[in-house]
Amino acid sequence: MTGDPWQVDRLDLDSYLARVGVPASPPSRASLDALHEAHVRSFTFDNVDVLLDRHAGVSLEAVQEKFVGRGRGGYCFEHSTLFAAVLERLGYDVRRHLGRVGDPAAGTQQARTHMTISAVVDGSRVLCDPGFGMSLLRPVPLEDGGEDDYLPGWRYRVRRTTEGWALERLREAGWEVAHTTDDLAVLPVDVAMGHHFTSTFPGSHFRSGLMVTRHLPGRHVTVTHEALTVRVAGGPTEHRPLRDGELGEWLDALETGLSDEERELLLSRFASPAAP
Repeated sequence: MTGDPWQVDRLDLDSYLARVGVPASPPSRASLDALHEAHVRSFTFDNVDVLLDRHAGVSLEAVQEKFVGRGRGGYCFEHSTLFAAVLERLGYDVRRHLGRVGDPAAGTQQARTHMTISAVVDGSRVLCDPGFGMSLLRPVPLEDGGEDDYLPGWRYRVRRTTEGWALERLREAGWEVAHTTDDLAVLPVDVAMGHHFTSTFPGSHFRSGLMVTRHLPGRHVTVTHEALTVRVAGGPTEHRPLRDGELGEWLDALETGLSDEERELLLSRFASPAAP
């Protein structure tokens, strides 16, 4: 047994780095930027295992077998669990955060069902968010008013709140809150509880509808069981219903890493609404 509750010593760091195509390097902002982007581009954000009722959980061991071993993706608890372990093994000072998706000012009550990471690099703390539907490509300074405009047309900023931090994205109508996170200590049991709620609660949207997203060169693609959304930095967004038979083709185009069995089970769950 290890004294580290996150058991990061069980991470196969060499295999992870080979999977994302980035060499090991000492902590620096440039190295962290490159690693964060490589992770986000290597793994889909998706809820496939939740829909198939075969999720192995969010322990580091389970997540690395899925992501590193099979090239699959997942959602925030998985992405952040893995990425935090990678950063710790590389020597970064890491904190894990839980938060709520959406804008609290909208009046709807949201559980703490999102997980992010912050890390100290070059003397400053930055927000890493590799497991959001439209994930940051690179970290954002974790300071009030900290901004990222790595891709012109996709601007993000961090705002200090009474509980912690809000991540905002600039939309056509102005700044929109993506999620809020707090500074409370996070333990593995907190992540397991958040995952349990998100993956089993009947009202969870992850239980009823498919979501697969990925950053592709020059665009970000979101596929649900009903629709396709393609966002281009600084350009118009395409949003339309899926054509008949198109879902399966997008599962392949987004390189989801699904086995033939998983792919067929997923398609059988939804009317397979042909080509990207």
